[in-house]
Amino acid sequence: MAGPEAGNQPRNINSRLENLRNLSPAQRMGRVAEAAALGEVERKAFGAGTLPAELANGMIENVIGTFELPVGIATNFTVNGRDYLVPMAIEEPSVVAAASYMARIVRKCGGFHTSSTGPIMRAQVQVLGVTDVHGARARVLKERSGIIEAANAKDKVLISLGGGCRDIEVHIFEETPVGPMLAVHLIVDVRDAMGANTVNTMAETVAPIVERITGGTVRLRILSNYADLRIARAMVSVTPDALSTEQYSGERVARGIVEACAFAIVDPYRAATHNKGIMNGVDPVVVATGNDWRAIEAGAHVWASRSGRYTSLSNWELDGNGNLVGTLEMPMALGLVGGATKTHPAARAALKILNVQSAQELAEVTVAVGLAQNMGALRALATEGIQKGHMALHARNIAIVAGAAGDEIEKVAAALAADHDVRVDRAKEVLEKLRS
Repeated sequence: MAGPEAGNQPRNINSRLENLRNLSPAQRMGRVAEAAALGEVERKAFGAGTLPAELANGMIENVIGTFELPVGIATNFTVNGRDYLVPMAIEEPSVVAAASYMARIVRKCGGFHTSSTGPIMRAQVQVLGVTDVHGARARVLKERSGIIEAANAKDKVLISLGGGCRDIEVHIFEETPVGPMLAVHLIVDVRDAMGANTVNTMAETVAPIVERITGGTVRLRILSNYADLRIARAMVSVTPDALSTEQYSGERVARGIVEACAFAIVDPYRAATHNKGIMNGVDPVVVATGNDWRAIEAGAHVWASRSGRYTSLSNWELDGNGNLVGTLEMPMALGLVGGATKTHPAARAALKILNVQSAQELAEVTVAVGLAQNMGALRALATEGIQKGHMALHARNIAIVAGAAGDEIEKVAAALAADHDVRVDRAKEVLEKLRS
């Protein structure tokens, strides 16, 4: 299936946009637009008020306006030998900076390496009122080909693109609060779509057939956001030399990252915050491209609990040569077609900046960003602590809350960061002194 634009071809770009942080927003847009070959419409897609009220009114109900988030560009990313500029929509400071910095370290060591399974989603058809659940399961599986044929008859376009319902599964729940239950799963290749509408329609289509075969009553007919057949993986190997700082040796940093990850592996209290840090990288890319970040969050946390205990989504270890090796594997149901990816002007522009050619490629880049963000958080925790860098970047927010405007924002923020005292009352003191 085609990428974000029909006939769109991958562009060779350099994601190493040096000194981007020192430019004004307009200058940054100029650099990114030049690197990503953005046209005037796409340049304006990230400006204020670029989602018209009429368009917003058609996207959700009871619209009263729009809510804007900052969009930043994570730089330095090399994934499978290709450079990517990564749009990230997020309100939290330090996320874009950390991801970009870790990507800069990683690119010196060969970049990120990714892989993924096919774009397979599940639809579930819940069946109640069946006494012979094992017999019903056998009858449903016997009629497999007819159920698949009925499901595929509803989406000729998907079939023409090489997708469609591939198989069925039948899960038995003998003891539930409402009695024995069957769950018939449709296993569907959704190609470059996220797939919710497609699989929901298929589930509703086969429901009467399932009722006839089982003799039961169908209730729910809906997708599962636990996309355990749609997995994206990222891996990185970093030498100790690349991790060294003025205060810490690379070996010390690498060991600290491994030890920090070990804490998340064994303790769900730590794992929750550890995985939140991963989603700090994943969610902003999902949001910027108009995809469903709630679905990604839901699937990620079920995946983290699949062993029966909530644990880390990532793993960090040392190989035989002392290199730091990080891996991240998680469900990633993203789309390039349908929904806000096609209706929201900024989402379309974000996809052009990324220049991915398939939903699987988008998923792999997104997981690479999640791994980079995880690396950045663990590196900070294992060395100077999370607050030093975060609060320095958070100082601008505090300056604004204190009433700073224009050039005052950077001046107040710089003073707060220099004093390592990032508080609103302190910011007001600095601002008052500056103005006097």
